[in-house]
Amino acid sequence: MLTLDRAKEILSTTTTEPHLFLHAKNVMVAMGGLAKHFGEDASHWMAIGYLHDFDYEKHPTEHLQHTEQPLRELGVDESEIRAILAHGYEIINDVEPQTLMERSLYTVDELTGIIQAAARMRPAGITDMEISSFMKKFKDKKFAAKCNRELIAKGCAMLNMEVRDVAAICIEAMKEYADELEIGAKA
Repeated sequence: MLTLDRAKEILSTTTTEPHLFLHAKNVMVAMGGLAKHFGEDASHWMAIGYLHDFDYEKHPTEHLQHTEQPLRELGVDESEIRAILAHGYEIINDVEPQTLMERSLYTVDELTGIIQAAARMRPAGITDMEISSFMKKFKDKKFAAKCNRELIAKGCAMLNMEVRDVAAICIEAMKEYADELEIGAKA
């Protein structure tokens, strides 16, 4: 089973850009929050979340096309590789998210971008963010416009949950890591 330490070791072999590591951490934390919600292994889900963009820096226009074989060679389990590939469903591949882990990763990859952007605009960062405040930003299509809201909504539907409920879980999880995610209160 992939551990967070191993995921960090593997990602460091393909990634150097600080913003990509920050994104990996955001997705990692959100995945941990959803794992706890579903009664799953949070540390395992966090490892998958951290590693999900394994090939992105080196192959941004061919994302996930250089993931499967290298991860297999590094000893990553087939189900873990599939979970990572499934976050590209209908964007760059046809690996449909089936498990709760796969559906969660598909959903939070984009969702954490909006949460991060909303938190950065607040004097207290994410520390006092309420779901109602987040939902106003989510509904504003011009805010964090590159984050695909249709994909987020589709992912939430796959989880049989409302966007506000998934977002609330992710926000609460991210509050615990506010400083590490660079969204704590401004000094």
